[in-house]
Amino acid sequence: MPGALDQISWVVVGYAVLVTLVTAYSALRWRERPPWLDSMAWMLETLLAIRALAGLGALLGDDRPAAFSTHVGYLVASVFVLPIALRSIAEDRGPWS
Repeated sequence: MPGALDQISWVVVGYAVLVTLVTAYSALRWRERPPWLDSMAWMLETLLAIRALAGLGALLGDDRPAAFSTHVGYLVASVFVLPIALRSIAEDRGPWS
């Protein structure tokens, strides 16, 4: 039976696929990034933060990964990469931003 961390990961992956499909559709359809797409990206960031906290909880518990530093690096990167990307395109409303 999958654990809570696996279930959270599947929700995050499913939502990321949804955001990707909506982004591709909006780039082809409207030629400009709609404002609600930014909200979807920030919701994805919230889910990633929840997933990182659950991963940190798993680290503090019994579930120790084989490569501890790599696992922590992935947790940190998953939380910080998306806000940096969103801030870098905040003013650009073009279809490929």
